[in-house]
Amino acid sequence: VQSSGRTLQPAMGKRKAGSKAPGGRKGKKARAQYSDDDGDESDTAAAAIASAVDLDLKQAQAAAAAGAEADDDGEAGQGEAEDENGPEEEKAADPYLLADAKYIQKDTRWRNKQRTLVFASRGVTSRFRHLCEDLRKLLPHHKTEPKFEKKSNLHEINEVCELKSCNNVVFFEARKMTDLYMYVARVPHGPTMKFQVLNIHTTGEVRLAGNCLLGSRPLLYFDKHFSDLAELQLVKTLFTQVFGTPRNHPKSKPFHDHMLAFYWMDGKIWFRHYQIAPETAGVGDDPERQQLTEIGPRFVLDPIRILNGSFSGQQLYANNSYMSPTALRSQAKQLLKNPYMHKLEAKAARKQRVKDSVLPEDPTDEAFL
Repeated sequence: VQSSGRTLQPAMGKRKAGSKAPGGRKGKKARAQYSDDDGDESDTAAAAIASAVDLDLKQAQAAAAAGAEADDDGEAGQGEAEDENGPEEEKAADPYLLADAKYIQKDTRWRNKQRTLVFASRGVTSRFRHLCEDLRKLLPHHKTEPKFEKKSNLHEINEVCELKSCNNVVFFEARKMTDLYMYVARVPHGPTMKFQVLNIHTTGEVRLAGNCLLGSRPLLYFDKHFSDLAELQLVKTLFTQVFGTPRNHPKSKPFHDHMLAFYWMDGKIWFRHYQIAPETAGVGDDPERQQLTEIGPRFVLDPIRILNGSFSGQQLYANNSYMSPTALRSQAKQLLKNPYMHKLEAKAARKQRVKDSVLPEDPTDEAFL
């Protein structure tokens, strides 16, 4: 038996292992003596083994109890340290108490199922086509469609949206290879807004320094005029549904690193696209220390009218100050023609003055020759 690092060997008699007890009559007492010695020796060895085992068990139990007490003390000290440092760490990591906000809790389901169809008519120029592609890149929830025939009725766009499972549409219509109109509608019940697109600058044309992640969700910004005017409130609601990327959309990324801005100025809507980036590398989570860098594209929307239905219905709003491109070109020609007309009128007036300056014949002129 081996315990506590020592080996216990039972004490043996003088008789060697394997030797026989002496025989004969004289050997009876000797054999009895040998048997008594063996019994005493075996009892002594068993008692020594039992005492050694008991001692080892007591030592093992004492060591286990000491280790358990040390673990309890360590856990208690660690718990106290965590209790002391916990509130400070939580306050430092969550300064705006976002962990308790129920409206931003993680929800992986796609609830707001908005889909926007973005396409154009035939006859668009390269600049108009690039603008349409730029808008598609800004809207991860968009769907595409080949060019729409000019001879087709605009009511057929509702059927195209139904086939594509879209409830919003952005349609670009080109006229005379120079004028571009944009229809923004809610399908199938409306409303529909018609704009003329002016001052178009595509992303590839302006080459600005901003950049953003493709497929990220944009923030929508509307200035204070969109809350004051009734027609602009309707525009804001429709633009939010069309240009706002739904949460948890399969093709979108859960980041907000760019912004779509709409401004009302001079009776027109000015569109700008900005990147949202931190001022320095260490303040990425601080919303008060962000800066904007323009990305593109940029354009201006001149509102024309708002209809009650989808590409039809009663007229809800009409812009009285709007002039069609044809009327503007005609007015420009009139202004260019005016200098020539003034020149012709001046020449005719001069001839008339020369004619009026001729004196009539005097009969007394011949009498004094």
